[in-house]
Amino acid sequence: MMSWLVYAVLSAFFAALVGIVGKIGVSEVDPVTATAIRAVIMAFLSVLFAYGLGKTGLSKVDRNALLFISLAGLFGALSWMAYFKALSIGEASRVIPVDRASVLVALVLAVLILGESLTIQKVVGGILVFIGVLIISL
Repeated sequence: MMSWLVYAVLSAFFAALVGIVGKIGVSEVDPVTATAIRAVIMAFLSVLFAYGLGKTGLSKVDRNALLFISLAGLFGALSWMAYFKALSIGEASRVIPVDRASVLVALVLAVLILGESLTIQKVVGGILVFIGVLIISL
């Protein structure tokens, strides 16, 4: 089994591609329509992967998990709409790094909501991400 780091690097790579091809796509389509198209494709592929990997235990998902997964879907859709709108009017090389500043929000929320520890590495890393976003986006 691959480590979390391999999956995180793959996620970063694919997220970067989303920004680049998304920028091209929203030049022809409004951001809400682009979000809807992206969501349909993601839903189709997710179901396909679930069945292909034999992970079809939907009946085992309890109400609490379903609530939080649904909230993640809601926030994801709102994020995508804002992201595609930003890409439609801004430069990808500036929009994408600002979007990735979500790392900072996630860091704070992980400490406040999930009770994760705030280490010196996380603080320094967060500051560096913030400085990098500022430098790129100005």
